[in-house]
Amino acid sequence: MQDVLKKYFQFDEYETTFKKEIIAGTTNFLTMAYILGVNTIILSSAGMDFNSVFLATAISSAIACFVMGIVANAPLGLAPGMGSNSFFTFIVVKLYGYSYQEALAMVFVSGTLFLILSATGIRDKIINSIPENLKQSIGAGTGFFIALIGLVKAGIAVAHPATLITLGNFKNPTVLLAVFGLLLTIILMSRKIDAAVFFGLLITAIVGIILGRFGVEGMPKFSNEIIKVNTSLNHFGDFFYGLKSLIAKPKSIFLIFTFFFVDFFDTAGTLVAITNKIRSKTGKNYQMKKMLFSDAVGTVVGAVLGTSTVTTLTESTSGVAAGGRTGLTAITTGIWFLVASIFTPLAAIASPIEVGGMFFEPVIAPSLICVGILMATQLSSIDWHDFTAASAGFVTIMIMIVGYSIPDGIAAGFIVYVFSKLFTKNIKDITPSVWAMFVLFVLHFALK
Repeated sequence: MQDVLKKYFQFDEYETTFKKEIIAGTTNFLTMAYILGVNTIILSSAGMDFNSVFLATAISSAIACFVMGIVANAPLGLAPGMGSNSFFTFIVVKLYGYSYQEALAMVFVSGTLFLILSATGIRDKIINSIPENLKQSIGAGTGFFIALIGLVKAGIAVAHPATLITLGNFKNPTVLLAVFGLLLTIILMSRKIDAAVFFGLLITAIVGIILGRFGVEGMPKFSNEIIKVNTSLNHFGDFFYGLKSLIAKPKSIFLIFTFFFVDFFDTAGTLVAITNKIRSKTGKNYQMKKMLFSDAVGTVVGAVLGTSTVTTLTESTSGVAAGGRTGLTAITTGIWFLVASIFTPLAAIASPIEVGGMFFEPVIAPSLICVGILMATQLSSIDWHDFTAASAGFVTIMIMIVGYSIPDGIAAGFIVYVFSKLFTKNIKDITPSVWAMFVLFVLHFALK
């Protein structure tokens, strides 16, 4: 069996072994495991069934990993992205009032578009035509947006009638648990511990459960059930019902493009960064077209099963660091996602906790904040010495945060970029793709 795998995955060419690939795939899973609980909590906030979302997350992640491993022979793990799931729930459903079925339909359409562009190779051309500063600002802005959600869920930031937002009550044990989890996760990440986010979430949950057993109010609860065979896929095919109603809502086109852009830039950046890292060590190349195709398949499958955009995760760098070089790493990660599908009760520990009429999520909030920090590091790649680039990037990020809207931030950034280039006589820097998106985004604001 190992000889067959060795030949198919080209172990000798990539200078790896069966043992290394299994260890790398397991490492990948541990760094991504937190997404099973976090994604489930976020999407269930949109009115979706908890058990169904958990199973859909596990299965879609597994399938996407299998496709990446078999088709692209790349050591990359895939799962629902943190930016897309937050956009799904807090913007599309809660802010704009779409049903979760319609949101799933948007994910399906964006994934299908993604698939077509990836299969034809057009996607690479579009990626290369978008200014690097705009790509980086979209990623960084999404990170700040996710971190803001985490701060609110932790109770660290709360609404205030005079100042709009202020610090929360640090005498509240639930808030203190979230602060503990945040500091712990930051320390683990700073020490470059593999699966730091996962272990931070796990330890925070355990500490909270212990405190709850000693009578501290507002702590997560454990039902004493660990394993439960979950066969609920109640949202399978729900996207189809959403497609019907979206036809009568032309504004949804803009939201579909936002799903597309968030995944578009996130995936491209992740793939380039990780494959470059491997290339620098081994001199081996991977086929970008096949990796993009595998990523797109994951999104379409996820939408059909009932979850938000599935994407290639930056956490895959942990598997690469552990020696992963081939698709067997990705397949191993996928197998672990399937195994994890029976641990639904553990994810329920991270459910929202009501304290004084307010809901807090101290277990998952630290992970949201820390993922936001990681994404915000893209700020360093923006050319702040070029004011046209700096202004577009700044506006993108600020509108996302202040306007609590990822799509409005993207739109505002593109508009500022075009105007700044146009009136500084740098019109040659504006590519046809940027012009097309500029027109689309102007129409978006005109129709709001």
